[in-house]
Amino acid sequence: MATGRSNKLVGQTGEYLVAAELSRRGLIATTFTGNVPHYDIIASDETGRHVSVQVKASRGPTWQFANITQYCDITFDGRRQIIGKKKNSPVHRLVVTFVRIHENGNDCFYILPWERLCDLLVDVHSNWLLKHGGIRPKKWDSLHCAIDEDALRQFQDQWDTIENALK
Repeated sequence: MATGRSNKLVGQTGEYLVAAELSRRGLIATTFTGNVPHYDIIASDETGRHVSVQVKASRGPTWQFANITQYCDITFDGRRQIIGKKKNSPVHRLVVTFVRIHENGNDCFYILPWERLCDLLVDVHSNWLLKHGGIRPKKWDSLHCAIDEDALRQFQDQWDTIENALK
């Protein structure tokens, strides 16, 4: 069972793994250990251009999001969730990096712009609601959503996303 401490360690490990990979690729990467809203790392190149990076880490094949309303508007028609307008990124040029931490050290990285993550999460949530008539079966007013590794596969090792965001 996951505890607050083990969750914190997973998050911290993910941040350090991403920062190390960015450094390996010639960028200065500074972590903030969860003390900055919306991003976990600032990466900058030799000219001083920088990009904000949000890190999502997991030991399993899914990543959980407590509140889909960070990505789109949700209204209720009775118990039915109605998905509204997608939200704008909270930070200019925000890049999200998902890390699947493996015990053997063969970690997997999935890198995409925040806007693409927003599209994916809204699509996944919409499709899930569609299967259930728009009503969450257990807790109708829950705003929880999740994304699995298969949905992110096309973004595996797309480190150029961060390099492109620096331009």
